Amino acid sequence: MGMTMTEKILAKHAGIDVVKPGQLINCKLDMVLANDVTAPPAIKEFEKIGKPVFDNTKIALVPDHFTPNKDIKSAGLAKIVRDFAHKHNIVNYFEIGRVGIEHVILPEKGIVAPGMVTIGADSHTCTYGALGGFSTGVGSTDLGVALATGEAWFKVPETIKVNITGKKPKYICGKDVMLTLIGMIGVDGALYKALEFAGEGVKELNMTDRLTIANMAIEAGAKNGIFPVDDETLNYIKDRVTKPYEIVEADSDATYCQTVEINLSELKPVVAFPHLPENTHSVESIKEPITIDQVVIGSCTNGRLEDLSIAASILKGHKVHPNVRCIIIPGSQQVYLDAIHNGYVDTFIEAGAAVSTPTCGPCLGAHMGIMTAGERCVSTTNRNFRGRMGHVDSEVYLASPYVAAASAILGKIATPEEVK
Repeated sequence: MGMTMTEKILAKHAGIDVVKPGQLINCKLDMVLANDVTAPPAIKEFEKIGKPVFDNTKIALVPDHFTPNKDIKSAGLAKIVRDFAHKHNIVNYFEIGRVGIEHVILPEKGIVAPGMVTIGADSHTCTYGALGGFSTGVGSTDLGVALATGEAWFKVPETIKVNITGKKPKYICGKDVMLTLIGMIGVDGALYKALEFAGEGVKELNMTDRLTIANMAIEAGAKNGIFPVDDETLNYIKDRVTKPYEIVEADSDATYCQTVEINLSELKPVVAFPHLPENTHSVESIKEPITIDQVVIGSCTNGRLEDLSIAASILKGHKVHPNVRCIIIPGSQQVYLDAIHNGYVDTFIEAGAAVSTPTCGPCLGAHMGIMTAGERCVSTTNRNFRGRMGHVDSEVYLASPYVAAASAILGKIATPEEVK
């Protein structure tokens, strides 16, 4: 019996020939990740073990959530990470000024690659499946053990095949694909399952689309999301990944627990209404105007250069609505620099937007864009749970950079076609 991509990768890292869904296995890890929120408790557990780190080249520490430090407590968390990184000579430690949002910089810097097993004490670690590896989030206790042993246990997940067909229309990007999928199957539709993306339509998706889609696999409850390795992948990693990697393909007789069909040609710009990512509506179906107070463009979901390029293309020659605060956050220092060189930052500032140093800040309601009661935000982030971006009586509407930028101009949820 054949295996899926996820099953093949897990089997190899467990040192066995075949695995089946439901099987408990122990795997060798290629990369272990934590941030300024999740590393401190992981470090506390690690220190109880009394061993050195398993490999200082296979650990990434990225202080990105409450940084630049917003208060004394967040400064203390960052110091714990900093001291640990220095003590153990962690190669992939990213200090402020050299930092970015973790799930943007690890692919950007070639730290993750096809065929790898990566765990991170952050639920959106599933992002790296866009490159054809197995990548998933874990708790800080499991991460603490992994820092010492370089291993983690897994239950092999069943796999849902997402068959993508058709051509991507104008103003449609990866965010629309994933919000559409989550709207179809629900926030628990892939609970502890792998989402394997396949089909002729995959070639229509650029790497930014794929990273966005894999990033939000967890929003459907998935253990991981994974894409096949093709020319798009190889072109992306060509000048980034310097270590050996393995390309894995699903067997033709692999078993899937479910198949979901998505025709790109039929997609419309969508928005996820409060307070769940599954509460999706096409923008054109909105009958009464939904006025907004804030727009956030950035995060590990949509903070890459292509996302900022989309936002700049819509905002160029326009002004942010006088009743709207528009906050734009590059996902890494390189994205920030490229956005400056390409003139995007000029466009944002001339339109009346605020541009921030890389940070997760507003996505999790940490800083740089907190809302008060009664306010609404259109955001390119990944979650819109009640209270996610501030007060429990505020509202977050998830959307693509196209819709977010258009909404910033018009002061209501809108599509680019509505911008004159």
